[in-house]
Amino acid sequence: MRTAALQERRNRQILADIVRTYIESGEPVSSRAISARFEETLSTATIRNIMADLEDGGFLYQPHTSAGRVPTAAAYRFFAQEIASQATITTVDKEWIRREMGTPASAAEITERAGHVLAEVSNGLGIIVSPPMGKTVLEHARMWLLPDGRVVVVLISSGGNTRDKVLRPSRRFSQAELDATADFLNRHYSGWTLETIREDLLQKLANERERYEGIVQSALTLCDPSVFGDDLSREVHVEGTAQMVGAVDFTSQRLSFRSAINRSRGAATACHKSPATSLNVTE
Repeated sequence: MRTAALQERRNRQILADIVRTYIESGEPVSSRAISARFEETLSTATIRNIMADLEDGGFLYQPHTSAGRVPTAAAYRFFAQEIASQATITTVDKEWIRREMGTPASAAEITERAGHVLAEVSNGLGIIVSPPMGKTVLEHARMWLLPDGRVVVVLISSGGNTRDKVLRPSRRFSQAELDATADFLNRHYSGWTLETIREDLLQKLANERERYEGIVQSALTLCDPSVFGDDLSREVHVEGTAQMVGAVDFTSQRLSFRSAINRSRGAATACHKSPATSLNVTE
């Protein structure tokens, strides 16, 4: 992240102040606004030159010629990695977060609570992005044979999140085979992601086919992330939209913001019907 534009400490401080000011106001940041809050005495001309260097470095952009600057994604990454990461949390806040996160019983409740906590502490939106299925960490697997030959596969991940699927394999399994497959996964792969489990199983199959072919082939058939849904799919949960709409800074933008939220709800409904990213928006 330390490009030429960020080599000097002063440039990094000014970029951090620009990000803070933009987060607070939602408006393009002028050199005069930074001069008023900067710890050193710098002329607006000097600050404008530094802002121009930051813009050349890809950290800022100017919506139009007479406007101030707006942070780019690179500026937010810099702020999160080098500035916000150094922040400390008070004991009172720690206790409040523990209380808020200590009561949920399900993965869905944990996601909702985490979004709520983020929204409260930031006075903004709390956004939680679930990992794709392949990144799910396996804690325990169970499998049952149904009378018609279908197989129920239940995968329990860390945190108590459960994914289940009823499969119709290309060949018929016995309950003993399913028990052996689940036991193999639980003994050897607890704590692994489904993605890395699949890679290791394929490697075993390639190197020691005679030894592993039966059990490994069963595990690949029954625990492939793709059978639980598109491996690239993920869910986005958003909390705190009501307080954002009601904030003073958003008064003039309330209608467009509400429209954006409504469009997000519509997109979420459509996404739940396909293996794409889904979005839950909660006020």
